[in-house]
Amino acid sequence: MTLSTNFGGTSRNGNPPLEVRLLRNGITESRHRVHATVCDGRGRVLMRAGDPQQLSFVRSALKPFQATVFVASGAADQCQCGERGLAIACASHAGTAMHAREAFKVLWGAEIEAEQLQCPCPEHGSSPLEHNCSGKHAAFLATCRRMGWSTESYLQQDHPLQKEVLKRVAELLGLPAAELVSARDDCGAPTLQLQLAQMALLYAHLGGGTQPDLERLSRAMLAHPELVAGEGRFDTELMRRGHGQVLSKGGAEGIQCLSRVGEGMGVAIKVEDGSARAKHAVALHLLEQLDWLTPMTLEELRGSFLNPAPHLRLEVIGELRFD
Repeated sequence: MTLSTNFGGTSRNGNPPLEVRLLRNGITESRHRVHATVCDGRGRVLMRAGDPQQLSFVRSALKPFQATVFVASGAADQCQCGERGLAIACASHAGTAMHAREAFKVLWGAEIEAEQLQCPCPEHGSSPLEHNCSGKHAAFLATCRRMGWSTESYLQQDHPLQKEVLKRVAELLGLPAAELVSARDDCGAPTLQLQLAQMALLYAHLGGGTQPDLERLSRAMLAHPELVAGEGRFDTELMRRGHGQVLSKGGAEGIQCLSRVGEGMGVAIKVEDGSARAKHAVALHLLEQLDWLTPMTLEELRGSFLNPAPHLRLEVIGELRFD
């Protein structure tokens, strides 16, 4: 798969983006345009709506792949964090005491002080442990301690940790690392600009069961979905109700990625205007089309995420089409 800057409003086969409408008492009030792509583990685009070459920053959907260095280096085993520690390393969590405690346990096992975290202290918070990315940063620091790398500059793009993350992602995508474009995420760590098809390929690998490090991380996310996001949040509720069949990880600015466990299929979604409500609506719409969840499970999730108030309803117009 090669990088391309050729992205537009429709795909090459003419399948337009999906449209999400917010209806107020049945009357359309707002619209969101959404691109979506399904890939297999070989990088083949199987289905699409809109442009699979749409470029966007992957944001927090990158976290499971950033955590692969935590596993591969032996740092996760050394700090004896268990599956809960692996799950918090992949998390965009709610900053509760439970989440902060799990991030702290990773640091404690690596004999690192919480003051060394370089993620921000959230507004109205008292510690960077409460930041939604604290688990990722704790895993970064534990990896640096294990490998003898600097713990002061661990967020710099030229740090050995970040170079290793880039290398591993590039290998999964079948690209030279030098072709990947990175930028600073809101927590200070690098994130990557990828095509939607490349994000879908990463998630095909995450759920495919053929990569041991990714398999450990996916198993931890499914075992402890409450740590990946939080009670009432989309990723947690989808994985909790999905009976171990679907992995879910979102990112800011309208990014949502899904994986069908054991089948090597990944889905990537990008909402053009960055809306979170639209990406959740599209994810449920596609999960129904792909038949990855039972009708009862989908109905439960729709009740939680598609009807934000009695007089409001989200609907999705359009379908995935075979490539």
